[in-house]
Amino acid sequence: MSGRTLFDKIWDDHVVHSPLQDTARVAALAEGGLADHNQLLGERQEMLYIDLHLIHEVTSPQAFEGLRQANRSVRRPDLTLATVDHNVPTIDRDLPNPDPLSATQIEVLRQNANEFGVTLFDIFDARQGIVHIIGPEQGFTQPGMTIVCGDSHTSTHGAFGSLAFGIGTSEVEHVMATQTLRQSKPKTMSVEVTGELGLGVTAKDVILAIIHEIGVHGGIGHVIEYRGQVIEDLSMEGRMTICNMSIEAGARAGLVAPDEKTFAYMKGRPHVPKGNDWDSALEHWRELPTDHDAVFDRRVVIGGSTIVPYVTWGTNPAQSVSVDGRVPDPADAPEEQREAIERALIYMNLEPGTPMRSISIDRVFIGSCTNGRIEDLRAAASVAEGKKVARGVTAMVVPGSGLVKMQAEEEGLAEVFTAAGFEWRDAGCSMCLGMNPDILAPGERSASTSNRNFEGRQGPGGRTHLVSPEMAAAAAIAGHFTDLREVMA
Repeated sequence: MSGRTLFDKIWDDHVVHSPLQDTARVAALAEGGLADHNQLLGERQEMLYIDLHLIHEVTSPQAFEGLRQANRSVRRPDLTLATVDHNVPTIDRDLPNPDPLSATQIEVLRQNANEFGVTLFDIFDARQGIVHIIGPEQGFTQPGMTIVCGDSHTSTHGAFGSLAFGIGTSEVEHVMATQTLRQSKPKTMSVEVTGELGLGVTAKDVILAIIHEIGVHGGIGHVIEYRGQVIEDLSMEGRMTICNMSIEAGARAGLVAPDEKTFAYMKGRPHVPKGNDWDSALEHWRELPTDHDAVFDRRVVIGGSTIVPYVTWGTNPAQSVSVDGRVPDPADAPEEQREAIERALIYMNLEPGTPMRSISIDRVFIGSCTNGRIEDLRAAASVAEGKKVARGVTAMVVPGSGLVKMQAEEEGLAEVFTAAGFEWRDAGCSMCLGMNPDILAPGERSASTSNRNFEGRQGPGGRTHLVSPEMAAAAAIAGHFTDLREVMA
């Protein structure tokens, strides 16, 4: 019998009910033809216990209302954490919210959290921030956990060796009521990034390279475990960036095995075990990494030395090219890809063959659950220090949490940004998704450290190019995309 993967170990530890144990019944359904297909799918789902449920103002109102109508309570409010992030304004918070819908959603979460006894990091709480930043920051996120949230980028928490994935609103209600969730077991994929990264190449470039390699559908039906020397060498912030964008490759979740770097990051955080409990937890966590003889359903290997600073040119994260490359010509692509490329170029208003470094930008956004941590802000500030944002460019920096904001101010990073002409904002999702006042105007082009670049993502008609924090800062200074390696040389 072969060993188990990290994913298998977590999954197996959390199954509280499995119809799959009745193998004869499942086999009979499998032979029953189309009529039994839906029932078979149900029979293959297992009930998982959920260790941590994260909620925010957008996907929780209907779930709470469902509980209320059914006269149910939140089963484990102690394992539920709420924050406001998607809709919060990032300036002038002492003034009325300019969007009535956003204001209503924030108030409704406040009322629901109070009624159902759920901890809420509200808008003026120093711990408030993007849900996928505050979980690790506070020590709620721990190895071996199952973690869910009504947000697709829940995969971020997999950087700690936890199985974390996004769920829909009806599933949010189910977890609230039962602390369990029915799921079909995904397949496993190993993505190994070997060797070392070159100058100016960051975790954001690594995940863009992976998505470029396997495509936005490459991970469908799988949980990806990121492995190899490059992943091991990354900081925890870097690993979170990698896992954050697993969903952009179509994967259900992303994982990195916990190691001493993980434990050092966690130790002493408010909700991490203390004393003897810490020692016991470490003993368990060290058993989690994938066994040497475990078998993955699929393996992908990428050489770290081949990865370059990337810029997306199109309308999905796989449509990217080296910053010293050119906008592709649809005629050079496989026939089945040409229509998608042509549509993306029309929306992005780009001509084939255009050098990426000649593309001017209007806006720069540094932040999001992908790149809004203190390490990201330090990296961007190191590029911006002593320079000025180019004329005609509006650039903003939005910390991922109130605590990140405070730390950046204490370290002098905020002063670096403001001296360079960047706007310094309060914590929130901000321009990542255009669900708040921070949006692009139609036709505006942005260099963004966020995770998605589909049509209208940052505002109707807005054009988004995904880059690393360093590349975004460099673009803000130059007024166009520029090769970070030259800036750092």
